[in-house]
Amino acid sequence: QVYLMESGGGLVQSGGSLRLSCAASGSTASISAMGWYRQVPGKQRELIARITRSGSTNYADSMKGRFTISRDNANNAAYLQMNSLKPEDTAVYYCKADTYRAYSYWGQGTQVTVSS
Repeated sequence: QVYLMESGGGLVQSGGSLRLSCAASGSTASISAMGWYRQVPGKQRELIARITRSGSTNYADSMKGRFTISRDNANNAAYLQMNSLKPEDTAVYYCKADTYRAYSYWGQGTQVTVSS
């Protein structure tokens, strides 16, 4: 079982930057990849970026250039650096861990609000 906890969300002004953190605990050795997603009420949860255990990354096309995903040396944490934030980036941001057993775990999410 994997447990995820997001942190770093909050209120930021338009054009500002924010870094989100996702701490994984439990059976972290089973994690094959970690990713960041976001969701606005009434809309589908959407992919921002994903990073594998080996460091390979993929981004949603609309997220490239402003958002950067990274991981720590032990592969038990993931980060999302967000730059040039816009009001439309306001959402709940979720961390997800994929496992080698084709089962994924979600964090509870952290609110990011970008003021104009």
